[in-house]
Amino acid sequence: MAAMTAVALVLGAGGAVGGAYHAGALAALSGATGWDPRSAGLIVGTSAGASTAASLRAGLAADDLLARVTGRSLSDEGATLVGDDHGPRRHADLGDPEAPDAPRPRWWFVPQAPWLLGPAFLRAGPPRWGVALAGMAPSGRLTTTAIGDRVRAEMGAGVRWPAEPTWVVAYRTRDARRVVFGRDDVEVADLAQAVEASSAVPARFAPVRAASGRYLDGAVFSPTNADLVAGLGFDLVVVSSPMTATEECLGNRTDLGERTRAWFGRLLAREVAAVEAKGTRVLVLQPGPTEMAAIRSDLPAHERVVLVADAAHESVRVQLATEDAGELVTHLSSD
Repeated sequence: MAAMTAVALVLGAGGAVGGAYHAGALAALSGATGWDPRSAGLIVGTSAGASTAASLRAGLAADDLLARVTGRSLSDEGATLVGDDHGPRRHADLGDPEAPDAPRPRWWFVPQAPWLLGPAFLRAGPPRWGVALAGMAPSGRLTTTAIGDRVRAEMGAGVRWPAEPTWVVAYRTRDARRVVFGRDDVEVADLAQAVEASSAVPARFAPVRAASGRYLDGAVFSPTNADLVAGLGFDLVVVSSPMTATEECLGNRTDLGERTRAWFGRLLAREVAAVEAKGTRVLVLQPGPTEMAAIRSDLPAHERVVLVADAAHESVRVQLATEDAGELVTHLSSD
């Protein structure tokens, strides 16, 4: 019998659209290989990826992730877990950037953590523009409570943290530190509060206050944080990265959105190189032309998430059939 492949799963940020991308990509990956993302030896989630990680650890299968986003029929197991909390409108409403915000006072532009400017540029490694922008942004007026409530409902009463290794990334303001809940010795109430902290998008959501500090979205440091799995001994790391894009999507360097994705892509390339330098293979799933067309569409948010999820499902299915992905797919199919 072939030895089991040790697989880590890294789920990046991206809001409701990012969650839709994860759903489509993971359903395609599971369908093509037979590998169940719920069985990952470690799941690392940032922002939208943290919510998806929580759903997987709660027991929601990849096909049910996709069904939940698109509003299609769930399996009996998925329906029991999710209940009425599914459908594109509900999914899009969690962290929808188009949702109406509360009125701001005239001093709303006061930076929430200007001391982050120094660490953003002076510490080792690439400049962290997200940290700098987060520090200079005003405090958001919305809360991430609805996101946490979904996690609490999925995990069930009394469950503080999954039994399987699960890491959730956030950024602490007082000491300008990336914090990994589930790995670091820091206090947090439960997985739901960790996901709330990881999802606190600057200027949109208020920082989440936990016993161990005040936290912002983990994506301000990196949209994926894939470097966290370097040197952990995994045979394969699967990275789902909604906030980057394939090279063919990044030809217009004057477009701010494309330039941002290109910058995130360079960060991801550094992280992947760090993982591969330790002897671990990496499979990166990220939006291509079809998904980017869906992401850029002018459809309402709840319609756009369906389009993105379906585009990701088809695009990743095609990617996994290519010769370049063949060997990595074999690793998963052998489990």
